Amino acid sequence: MNFRISGLPAAQFTSLFGLSDSSLADRGIVRRIADRRPGYPCRVSLRDADVGEPVLLLNYEHLPTNSPYRSRHAIYVREYALEAKPSINEIPEALQIRLLSVRAFDDAGMMVDADVVAGTKLASNINRHFADKRISYLHVHNAKPGCFAARVDRA
Repeated sequence: MNFRISGLPAAQFTSLFGLSDSSLADRGIVRRIADRRPGYPCRVSLRDADVGEPVLLLNYEHLPTNSPYRSRHAIYVREYALEAKPSINEIPEALQIRLLSVRAFDDAGMMVDADVVAGTKLASNINRHFADKRISYLHVHNAKPGCFAARVDRA
C-alpha cells in the first residue's frame, strides 16, 4: 500500500525565525544550538540539524482532534527550515535512524492501534496498519523522548 509521510508546514513557524531569545521566551520557545548530529530532528524539514545550527524548541499541538487523544508536546524546528516533500513511500533519514512509536487513528481521532518499531522497519509497519480499514492516518513519534515526528497518510 502506498503512503506519504509529511512534516509540519513551514508557514506555521516562519514568523518565529530570527526573533530574539527574549521574544522567543515570551512565547515559551527556546533557541538551542545543535551540538550533535543526530540529535535535533526538525519537524518541518524532516532532517536532523547540523552541528552549530540553531533550532527552536517549542510546544506544538500535533493532534488537534476533539477526542481524548488530543495532544501537544515539545518539538524542534530548524531555524529557516524548508518544508520536506518526501516522495510516495519514502522514509526520511531522521525517521530511519530512530526507535519510533507509531500510533494509528480513525476518523474520529481515536487511537485504534500502536507499535514501537525500529525506523528501518517503519515502511512494513505502516503497511500493516493501513491494511486495517478503520485506520485513517498514523502519527509517528520518537519513542524515547516521545516527541511527535511526522504524520503518515495513504497515498
